[in-house]
Amino acid sequence: MLKRIFDLSFSAIALVLLSPLLLVIAVAIKLKSKGPVFYRQARVGLRNTDFMIYKFRTMYTGSDRHGLITVGGRDSRITPVGYFLRKYKLDELPQFLNVLKGEMSLVGPRPEVRKYVELYTAEQRKVLSVKPGITDYASIDYSNENELLGKASDPDREYINNIMPAKLALNLEYIRDQNFATDLKIMWRTIVKIVT
Repeated sequence: MLKRIFDLSFSAIALVLLSPLLLVIAVAIKLKSKGPVFYRQARVGLRNTDFMIYKFRTMYTGSDRHGLITVGGRDSRITPVGYFLRKYKLDELPQFLNVLKGEMSLVGPRPEVRKYVELYTAEQRKVLSVKPGITDYASIDYSNENELLGKASDPDREYINNIMPAKLALNLEYIRDQNFATDLKIMWRTIVKIVT
């Protein structure tokens, strides 16, 4: 109950305080590339149910048809504004709406697309027993994920065989030690990571 109250309060306040920044981002996206301001994608959430996640659009319209993984600086599908938004995680800000709707929490395992969830082992599927979050240990430790994938000869295979299992191990660690203090620690580490 405390977690949900904190999620609601923090997200509502954040959306109000950040509204000028959100407006600037929306205008920049519209001015620099054709297409909608927001990007919606089906992700897998609590109890293995699908929901639509919100993000600021960082890629040219229709780019996701050419693959789900983005690979660092060489990915031509990302718009100039999109590179900036991704670098500082600003593209994730609309997910406060997902938190308000009860589909996500501020802290929890990042929601994955169905394609990769289908590859989870029984143990790894335990991450679906909690609400997905905007940030988690894996988001902090793998903030350079796109760069790692950019160096791989086969990014999809690299993600499936190495990065995804490591991130899921961190998520399972979070679930075993889940409490309000841990959530605050992860939120603080996320802010520090973005700023530095």
